[in-house]
Amino acid sequence: MTKLKALTLVLAMLCLCIIAQPCGAQNIDAIRADRKSYLTGTGSGETLKSADQAALKEIIEQISIQIESSFETIKTESGKTFKESVKEVLNTYSNATLTNTERIILQDEPNAKVFRYIKRSEIARIFESRKNKILELFHNGEAALQGLQIADALRYFYWSQTLLRSHPEASEIKTRISGKEVLLITWIPMQINQIFSGMSFSVEAIEPNQGYSTYVLKILYKNNPVQNFDYTYWSGRDWSNIVSSKDGLGIVELPRTEDKKMIRLRAEYIFEGEANIDPELRNVLEKMSSVPYKNSYYTLSSLPSSRDTRIAEAKVHQDLALQNKRDSTENLALAEKDHADSSMHILPKYKADGEAMNSLVRAIRQKDFDSVRNLFTEDGFSIFQQLLKYGNAQIIKTFELKYYQYGEYVICRSIPMYFSFKTNNRTFMEDVVFYFDSQHKICNLTFGLSNRALEDIASNNSWSEANRVLLISFLENYKSAFALKRFDYISKIFSDDALIITGWMTKINSSDQSPYVNNMNVRYNRQSKSEYLKKLKYSFDSKEYINIRFAENKVRRSGKGNDIYGIQIKQDYFSSNYGDSGYLFLLVDLSDTLKPQIHVRTWQPAKNADGSIYGLADF
Repeated sequence: MTKLKALTLVLAMLCLCIIAQPCGAQNIDAIRADRKSYLTGTGSGETLKSADQAALKEIIEQISIQIESSFETIKTESGKTFKESVKEVLNTYSNATLTNTERIILQDEPNAKVFRYIKRSEIARIFESRKNKILELFHNGEAALQGLQIADALRYFYWSQTLLRSHPEASEIKTRISGKEVLLITWIPMQINQIFSGMSFSVEAIEPNQGYSTYVLKILYKNNPVQNFDYTYWSGRDWSNIVSSKDGLGIVELPRTEDKKMIRLRAEYIFEGEANIDPELRNVLEKMSSVPYKNSYYTLSSLPSSRDTRIAEAKVHQDLALQNKRDSTENLALAEKDHADSSMHILPKYKADGEAMNSLVRAIRQKDFDSVRNLFTEDGFSIFQQLLKYGNAQIIKTFELKYYQYGEYVICRSIPMYFSFKTNNRTFMEDVVFYFDSQHKICNLTFGLSNRALEDIASNNSWSEANRVLLISFLENYKSAFALKRFDYISKIFSDDALIITGWMTKINSSDQSPYVNNMNVRYNRQSKSEYLKKLKYSFDSKEYINIRFAENKVRRSGKGNDIYGIQIKQDYFSSNYGDSGYLFLLVDLSDTLKPQIHVRTWQPAKNADGSIYGLADF
């Protein structure tokens, strides 16, 4: 009886398998036959991924036939037909927005076979995700422009325009600006051209160097110093590497072999390197022809713009003549330079520190670093060496230094410097801040915050001056630790039980409750301190350089403790092989000024749906 039951069960299972196979095949055949309702694709390949891509490609070819007339913004390129151009643009959707197509695996690896299908009624929704990204980038550009972050504004506007050109409804997408509805297809290029026309440049000073001259530029937008602006300049043979200016200050380096009357600049607005953070965006930039903006080119006089700087220029030429000699006149040139540097703002009680800075500036310019080792503590000189390895470090111009007492330390602000890197051909501007201990030794160096970020904190009169300096010091140390890859320092400032959360963008498939396909949402991953540091160490080892910009600083003191602060920051992260923009939140205990402790660190690529980001109220 038991054997009979077992046999009956086996037969029943066989029958189910026999019935199920044709049923699935019949469903697929029915979908294929219903051409009015569905688009279908079948793909084969050695792997599921390659088979899947082949199936999606087949669907894209059908979509391109159905809606190619909608792509009014696509122009044919040399050697390509209009249909080929449309199909190429539609291919940029295959790995992003076409994920809402249904998939049936007909045969698993190896020699995989995949069937894909999508309802024709869903085609319009395929482009919804890209439309959302177009609008988000555009509004990011508007916000950046308000904050005089010109590099960011141009980047976001141009990326928005590029994605817009890849959208079949490009000529219809609108948004509201100052209560007025505008068409992006005309508004974005107008905004970009207005930015270009609002820029102004002048030579503030000329600094001598071995074999070349550094022209120090003042960079303004509508007569205000820009927070950032990226550009290249014509060297006489080619366009230079990209220079990232800071706080209205830029540089041009030209050989002294010719008498340069004019300087040619070209604004950077495409930002192909930064686009690597978003595979969809990068794909579209590669497929779409770039938009040439003639107004992005500038020509300016190489002569300093004021009487004072003309006097400075005359002195520079005198110094250059002296430097070219290899006899006792060289010492006279150095004496002249010492005299110029002695104009630094030095209060009597900081005289020793001022003398140390004079020697340090001279050593950096002459690249004689060992001669000033005695000016540093052991840790301070180690950080100094890390800073010198951070690109080809150069001092930008003659400057005024200011000294501030901070507990037992003296803070010296700041030497404007620039750092050049071969990877991605980038040059960054930074203000270098120095810390002196009670023995008048340099014990620490940091990269300074931008002028706007400093003002955000310094203008908060509800905190004492000491607390404001403490916050500035913490943020500058934090920023510099990543740039200089100070792994030991970072591991110390995170508490052992730190809560570390990283966010990333994800898409939500449609459902009855969420009818719009591919809604974007931020999801979060929690890491332990050891997990975070392990990934950070790998990241440091794989990068030639890291550069961080902070903006939109919001700092709140916790009501639970006078020295617990919540810091919300808009962060732009650049490196030799990766870049991103997002929002950083730090919950930090600053009760021990020498040993700050981060208890919470969160990062998210975008604000939440209600416009908020993580903050004190969440913890």
